[in-house]
Amino acid sequence: MANHTHKILKIVPFHQHAASLLSKELKVSSLLAQLLINRNIKSVVDAKVFLDPSPKDMHDPYLFSGMHTAVELINKARKNKDKVMVFGDYDADGITSLALLENTLKACGLDVCNYLPHRIKEGYGLTKNILQTVKDNQVKLLITVDCGTSNHKEIEELKRNGISVIVTDHHEPSALALPVADSIINPKVSGCGYPYRDLAGVGVAFKLCQALTKSHQLEDLDLVALGTIADSAPLTGENRIFAREGLERISKTKRPGLVALMESARCGARKFNSTFVSFILAPRINASGRMSTAETSLKLLMSKTIDEAAELAKIIEGYNRDRQKVEARIMQEAEDLINREINFKEHKVIVIAKDGWHQGVLGIVASKIADKFYRPAIVISLSEDICKGSARSIRNFHLFNALLECRHHLDSFGGHAHAAGLTITKDSIEDFKRNINRLAHEKMTLEDLLPSLDVDMELSLSDLFEESVGELERLEPFGMGNPEPLFYTKDLKLKGEPLTLQRETLKFWVTDGVVTHQAIGFGMSNFKESLMQARHFDLVYTPRIDTWRDDSSVILEVKDIFFR
Repeated sequence: MANHTHKILKIVPFHQHAASLLSKELKVSSLLAQLLINRNIKSVVDAKVFLDPSPKDMHDPYLFSGMHTAVELINKARKNKDKVMVFGDYDADGITSLALLENTLKACGLDVCNYLPHRIKEGYGLTKNILQTVKDNQVKLLITVDCGTSNHKEIEELKRNGISVIVTDHHEPSALALPVADSIINPKVSGCGYPYRDLAGVGVAFKLCQALTKSHQLEDLDLVALGTIADSAPLTGENRIFAREGLERISKTKRPGLVALMESARCGARKFNSTFVSFILAPRINASGRMSTAETSLKLLMSKTIDEAAELAKIIEGYNRDRQKVEARIMQEAEDLINREINFKEHKVIVIAKDGWHQGVLGIVASKIADKFYRPAIVISLSEDICKGSARSIRNFHLFNALLECRHHLDSFGGHAHAAGLTITKDSIEDFKRNINRLAHEKMTLEDLLPSLDVDMELSLSDLFEESVGELERLEPFGMGNPEPLFYTKDLKLKGEPLTLQRETLKFWVTDGVVTHQAIGFGMSNFKESLMQARHFDLVYTPRIDTWRDDSSVILEVKDIFFR
């Protein structure tokens, strides 16, 4: 847990008039109406679409300015019996994109091969020897998924040699000019024409598949949801439709790869929500690309039989265990380095580097460091030649823009506001560290470096009825851009003695003197003594309906405790 005396609570003001209007029109509780307003959903029309996302609300794929050209090129390749290569990325978004597009192209009668670069040997995006690879495979049309927007040189070379190129991607363009591809389908490219900007790579690939097949392709939304959630894309707009429909399909999936993956992860009967994808499925899909080659996960998702899938899932389970061990070791070494090298008054951005760090887990380690110390973190694996690094950011620091301003120190870079990858020479690291910290001092205030909790509403315990709490499920799936509702209740007292359960879980009863509710804090057993000694305390929590032995009641899932 973070230092509580320094955590800022940001409570959204209550819009009573707007909430009561929305509540009346939609026939929902004022609690749910206020939560919709907090998520910037203020009109009845928008609220209906949000609460009941439907495939019929998906956008026309041809709104992408490059879609007509892309479909024409693919149809031409089919007519001429030309070979097509789909080139992907080694993470879950890239792998699901590739599986989806390759399966669709094959179903449309095209001759397709694929290429997934090796994370460590080749890195992200089109490889330097892509022309030779294409020639060796006698490919006439190359389609990228989840990459390509920053591959100017490689695409220019392919075009000079008569290869047609379609780029499908969702990354920010790193330069003013775009590559000279025949078609670029990317919602973040200026003038793309598409009304929704936040598609993941798999979402963009899916729109191409829809245009090709002239259908909704709902049967593939399991893969689309998996890639979208794994890539931490906001679960708003069209992504919300993908996630809601796709999670439903994952729960009933017959896709051998997903069935085998869930069996090997010993999932059992559980709720198929975005947390399940983020913490159970996605790390396993990513593990093969982190520890070896992403081919294993691609073969798993494309496998046709349960026997083949079970073998591959077993291998992936092994990679995931290895990944956890390597990650734990590097995290410990990283924290030791931070204690020795980082001066928190001087360094608003943590930049650390060491020999021998496995490049496959740098992103996870950077993410954990950013969470723990609440400042942007850049973790670099040193080598004599080009060093590779991963970066993760916090709310008020746009990482991609910062790297853009420091590009003279970098060999290459790419990514988003909150996550990026980079390559740098050993000699440039110190200058880069100084420069990015100078930028951070200019752009960030001290308050930006204090973790905050965005609280939806301050409530009393008597505001929590089973009916209105149950209604909150209509906001699911939760994730980036649509967080779980958080409430704040002041001046509570403990009732009885707290129980410590498995995995440092704390279970206790809280009361305001009139109403009493059960509360549960996962990983919060270290609060037991403080709770027992406190006369009063405040809770930040998400309420849920607890059903046990056919009896249901409201339970508070505690996110933070503030002692008075």
